[in-house]
Amino acid sequence: MTKKNFVSMILGTIGGILFALGMCMGLLPEWNAFNQGVVIGTVGLVVLLVMLMVRRKMEGKSMIVRLSGRTVGAALLAIVGALALGFGMCLTMVWNMLVPGVIVGLVGIVLLLTLIPLTKGIRD
Repeated sequence: MTKKNFVSMILGTIGGILFALGMCMGLLPEWNAFNQGVVIGTVGLVVLLVMLMVRRKMEGKSMIVRLSGRTVGAALLAIVGALALGFGMCLTMVWNMLVPGVIVGLVGIVLLLTLIPLTKGIRD
C-alpha cells in the first residue's frame, strides 16, 4: 500500500464515521442531539475535504480541482445515486414497502456503479 493510499484511507474513514455519526445524531429524534449532530457532521465533511486536498498534494496535482462539465455531471450522478439508494432503504426499513424499496435501492446501486466506467473508463 502506498503512503498516499494509506493516508487517504485513514482520513476517509475518520471523516466518513464523523459525518455518518453527525447525520444519525441530527436525524434521529430519539437521540435529541440535532445541534451536536450538525457540528459533528460538519467536522466530518471538513476532514473529508482535507483528505481530498492532501491526496491531491501527495499526487503532485493542484489542491483545487478544476470543475468541468464531466466533473459536475459525475458529482450529480453520485448524489442522485446515493439519494436513490437511501430512499430505497427508507422505503424498505421505515415504511415497510419491501418491493418498491428494493427496486429503488437497486436503481441507486446501478447509478452508483455507472460512476466507475464514467470516471475510470473501460480498458482491455
